[in-house]
Amino acid sequence: MATIKIRKGDTVKVIAGRDKGKTGRVLEVQKDNDRLLVEGVMMVKRHTKANPAKQIKGGIAEKESAIHVSNVMVVTSDGKASRVGYKLEGEGASARKVRIARKTGEVLAAKS
Repeated sequence: MATIKIRKGDTVKVIAGRDKGKTGRVLEVQKDNDRLLVEGVMMVKRHTKANPAKQIKGGIAEKESAIHVSNVMVVTSDGKASRVGYKLEGEGASARKVRIARKTGEVLAAKS
């Protein structure tokens, strides 16, 4: 299990699988199995039974399914897909580690 360099709120582009080419915002990061929930990607249909006690409507609901982290790349502000790297910003004890886009060197948004 490697560290996941993509965070909730990042915009990512799918580079492999049935939704290749789509972009979306990361809704959830599942660190235990290296997967992400991306808005509008890997949509699946779930048949649900109505349950009036819990205010659940019956029918066919569409929702996002998890996609493996290796199948997505972070999108920079200019719309290019890039790998994620790290760089120390500042000097000495006040230095902090920031995420950067490898392609452009752009600093990616801080923790959201």
